[in-house]
Amino acid sequence: MHDVKFGRLSQAATAILCLGLAGCAATASHQPAAENEIVIGVAGPMTGDLAAFGEQERWGVKTAIADINAAGGLLGKHLRLEIGDDQCDPSRAVSVAGDMVDERASLVVGHFCSGSSIPASEVYATHHIVQITPSSTNPRLTEEGASKGWTTLFRTSSRDDKQGVFAADWFAHEHPTGKIIVIHDGSAYGDAVTQRLITELKVKGITPVATAAYRQRATDFSDLIATIQQSKADIVYIGGYHNDFAMIVRQARAQGVQADFYGADALNTSEFASIAGSAADGVRFSDAAYLGATPAAAKVVAEIRAGGFEPEGYTLSSYAAVQAWAAGVTRANTTEAAKVAAAMRSAPIATVNGEISFDAKGDVQQFGYAWFVWHNGRYAQEHSN
Repeated sequence: MHDVKFGRLSQAATAILCLGLAGCAATASHQPAAENEIVIGVAGPMTGDLAAFGEQERWGVKTAIADINAAGGLLGKHLRLEIGDDQCDPSRAVSVAGDMVDERASLVVGHFCSGSSIPASEVYATHHIVQITPSSTNPRLTEEGASKGWTTLFRTSSRDDKQGVFAADWFAHEHPTGKIIVIHDGSAYGDAVTQRLITELKVKGITPVATAAYRQRATDFSDLIATIQQSKADIVYIGGYHNDFAMIVRQARAQGVQADFYGADALNTSEFASIAGSAADGVRFSDAAYLGATPAAAKVVAEIRAGGFEPEGYTLSSYAAVQAWAAGVTRANTTEAAKVAAAMRSAPIATVNGEISFDAKGDVQQFGYAWFVWHNGRYAQEHSN
């Protein structure tokens, strides 16, 4: 990807290091936003095994920026894109956030992983930069931000606790006597969605027959599959990312596991089927009900497809993040973060994901989930749920 910018030390971090190093050269000066431009950042895994999601973010943001610039920009200024690659690593995420500060970004769309968004959010809040994540669903992000009095942190995705409730309600209605094993990958994302699922299932009188965890990026899941077989579960729910999930279901099917597999929104990339092969068939995952066929989204979907990219997963929620911020800027007639944030909360905003409004914590108030099912290398929404 020719336009990917890799993480580097921020000016502030470099200056601190230089204090302890004799003869340290002067820090290179980064180019701040010109008088006639506004810097927009996008941060996420642009390389590594989760790069498919960074690509979704990048396409959504760069398309939104191109559309706004084509319409004359904002406040008479041109929007300029900056890209940060955190590889979903918390320490790299903080470094990327420092880069965005140095670049004088007014908005950062990101990060992708909750484990990155949470530590990076401190940097953005401290430096008065609006942060809107299109994908980080761990409730901790906005709960902790609100507890610290931050007002410039938002998300255009929903929260794992709501996703867990959706799944639990559906299991209780459709499979009240099903034997469920709940598995997670130990990440902030996987832990949050599975813990809420377990809590809600128990409220409905359903106790999982087993729970288990696995190590991310492993190659041999034999022990985990043995646990699934021993549990005699007919439903396997996994809270984790697509790459590991794909390996697990592929190896499980090869070892004769017949249970139905369910997951959360991190399965919404075609890479899942590429890795899982035919074992992906029948796997279901929950995600926001698809709005790509609505008039608001159809034009954007067609535009991105014309560029050679399928706008799956978080592409539209990344586009919507820029739209929401732009609406705040227009209402407030400034890019000053606090004023933009207040304007974003002042009234609903029309986006490619429909009309949205934000609560005091920065969470979207309108959100509907649906199940999606994989078949022949593609996924489609199940409209019966």
